[in-house]
Amino acid sequence: MNRQNVDLGKGPVGKLLFSLALPTITSQIVNMLYNLVDRVYIGHMTPVDTVGKLALTGVGVCLPIILVISAFAALIGMGGAPRASIQEGRGDPRGAERIMGNAFTMLVLASLVLTVVFQLFAEPLLLTFGASGNTIGYALDYLRIYTLGTLFVQLTLGMNAYITAQGFTTVSMKTILIGAGLNIVLDPLFIFMLGMGVRGAALATILSQAVSALWVLRFLTGPRTKWRLRRENLRPRAKVVLPCLALGLAPFIMQSTESLISICFNSSLLKYGDDTAVGAMTVLVSIMQLSMMPLQGLTQGCQPIVSYNYGARNPQRVRDAFRCLLRACFLYSMTLWLLVELMPQAFAGIFTPSPELRAYAARALRIYMAANGIFGIQIACQQTFIALGNAKAALFLAILRKIILLIPLIYILPHFFADKVFAVFLAEPVADLLAVCTTAAMFAVRFKKSMAELEESPGQ
Repeated sequence: MNRQNVDLGKGPVGKLLFSLALPTITSQIVNMLYNLVDRVYIGHMTPVDTVGKLALTGVGVCLPIILVISAFAALIGMGGAPRASIQEGRGDPRGAERIMGNAFTMLVLASLVLTVVFQLFAEPLLLTFGASGNTIGYALDYLRIYTLGTLFVQLTLGMNAYITAQGFTTVSMKTILIGAGLNIVLDPLFIFMLGMGVRGAALATILSQAVSALWVLRFLTGPRTKWRLRRENLRPRAKVVLPCLALGLAPFIMQSTESLISICFNSSLLKYGDDTAVGAMTVLVSIMQLSMMPLQGLTQGCQPIVSYNYGARNPQRVRDAFRCLLRACFLYSMTLWLLVELMPQAFAGIFTPSPELRAYAARALRIYMAANGIFGIQIACQQTFIALGNAKAALFLAILRKIILLIPLIYILPHFFADKVFAVFLAEPVADLLAVCTTAAMFAVRFKKSMAELEESPGQ
């Protein structure tokens, strides 16, 4: 197989998982550097306690829109890639190519619509997301440039999923490394040396994403790819697109609702606290995103194994892959939780040199990530549902944690605590605890049923 000697249907599952997961973990961590590096440099703009602090908060309120852009890439990329892997497992690589070609067109169309919408409505959206009179200028400067590169973000994130799904995880890792490395070099050049400030950070990011997008397209039209991007597959067809969008709704909601949640958190914190509380939330979200990257990398590395073997009707290999994934995710999340609880100041200090903001964020971090230790169970089960093509279960769990639990808790808990800002931060761990318990119970029942169905008609 022309797949870097990766055979998803044979060999020890644990070894295969970690050979695929290591590049995807690296990709996830490095991908976050696009925005995290921006925030680190912006937070160090001088004077730190005025310009740097306000600029960091301003860029922080852009995060919901950035997440919406990434969410549409997940809707189309992560919704289609598992289905493409399942088609290959069934012995239909041309079906996988049709899915990928349709996805490319949908990503381009989504990019055009998102660019127009965010250019036209940037200011009212940012004010809704928690920007104040002190921070709106910085937020607008960043967002209006960043959204011009929406097409590059969509193609990089969305189409890279199809490289990973083929088993070329090292290639997909290089996609992210190229862009992030360029971003790290360009950020200080544009922000400080050319004096562009937050506009320079945004420009560096979109130029870097453009280079990554070109790398992805070059690979998917080149000789090494197993699924080739062909002109005849670019015309969207409902019977191809709709099942992919249905499966992609879960990751879409997981990412896009971060915008809604940011509105809820920021508005509540602004009501009960001040700009420092909102700035602390930017730090907390940055830490949470960075810490979750290895978990997402593990699940992305496992997805081709689960999807391929599910399509090939090999239930025992699917079980082995899930169990290995669950152990790895749980061990990581528990280790991370312990480090955060022991060293919150160290984590907060990554994103701000301001002593006031660092101390505030450190206190909030211990509350905000109090249930993080068991979150590995949640993501392992939820992402396995997606890999199996179980759109309904994945969608319900995505809605449960964010919309049914977390958002109401943000507004309910302050009524029961004297320290209302503390109560707002407490909503996150309470929602996580309830979601993990529900997810584990639901997965135990549904997964057993799915494997029993495969065993009734095993692959040949």
